[in-house]
Amino acid sequence: MSTTAEQLSQKKCAPCEGGVPPLSAQEARDLVAQVEGWVISDDGKRIRREWTAKHFKAAMEFLNRVAELAEEDGHHPDLHLSGYRHVTIELTTHAIGGLSENDFILAAKINRLPIAIRG
Repeated sequence: MSTTAEQLSQKKCAPCEGGVPPLSAQEARDLVAQVEGWVISDDGKRIRREWTAKHFKAAMEFLNRVAELAEEDGHHPDLHLSGYRHVTIELTTHAIGGLSENDFILAAKINRLPIAIRG
């Protein structure tokens, strides 16, 4: 049985100091299927999602909520804002040079955050 987005969002990111292997390609594919909108990078080491916010303030409010959530979980994404309202978030587990369950846990939690999008 695969883990659902709801189950992922209820977990807490576990501290990762390395020494464990990244998820296999199949494990990553199984988990990314549970987090709507996220895709695996071509090299299989990151997941990413993009949003187009309604305006600059909406983009910044969303990024600030993501930053607070990431700090609470101790797992920090790469946050990008371009063209004043185009938000991209990338997740990877730097300590292992690839994907861990933590990336999908945080992705599921980010998906629950509100963002005012372009209508």
